[in-house]
Amino acid sequence: MNANDMDERVLALEGVHNFRDAGGYAVAGGGRMKRRMVWRSGQHHGATDDDLSRIDGLGLASVFDLRTSKERDKHPCRRPQAFAAEVFFSTDPEVRHAPHIAAAQTTRQRTAEGTWESLVRNYAAICFRPELQAMIRGYIDRLAEGAGPGLVNCMAGKDRTGIAVAMLHAGLGVHRDDIMEDYLLTNTAGDVEARIASGAETMRVITGQLDDEVLRVLMGVEPEYLDTAWAAIEERHGTVDAYLEEAFGLDGAKRDRLRKALVA
Repeated sequence: MNANDMDERVLALEGVHNFRDAGGYAVAGGGRMKRRMVWRSGQHHGATDDDLSRIDGLGLASVFDLRTSKERDKHPCRRPQAFAAEVFFSTDPEVRHAPHIAAAQTTRQRTAEGTWESLVRNYAAICFRPELQAMIRGYIDRLAEGAGPGLVNCMAGKDRTGIAVAMLHAGLGVHRDDIMEDYLLTNTAGDVEARIASGAETMRVITGQLDDEVLRVLMGVEPEYLDTAWAAIEERHGTVDAYLEEAFGLDGAKRDRLRKALVA
């Protein structure tokens, strides 16, 4: 991806991190995802007034907030005045934390290497979490309705959000290499140091003091994480397409509606 495409894709905000356009990728069978229709980001707790004005200008029709109630209570999102988008909230899982927070919580794993290994293990299960599957199904259904631009976010906009967008991309027929490219943009999009600092503040509220090297692992993404998720899907369901249909109802008819809404 060249610098110009990165500049066009990333919405450079002051207090909201990892905010970017997940469209523009080629899809199997011809055409490309429309731009400015599929947005992804971290939480909006630190949004400035200028950030809110720019977000309002996107004309969002829906927001899917994948965070737990504890995350939302401690860091409520700021919204533009008279925000027109419908906001959907995730139910709480039995295991209450995002993969990077779960990886931070076990004392014996609080080394950079142990944290990386914990994240890999978490990605073997993330696609099968019922509350996340329910939100991704709703997210895909809403986009397929053609209601307008949608945003999906979590705390850092990288794990739960990364899976949600990867599944949407897969359902549209985006090439696996492009799905990975979009996933890995977390590591370079926007002000990376500010994103890490913001995520560190949030995680320390929940988990306590963490080593800086551990935090950098927790706030980044690696190809092995998403590769682990794909492998787990294929092990359980045989193919990604079978998983998409069983988990999200993405049969041929819904795929056609999704393409009609998001592909030009």
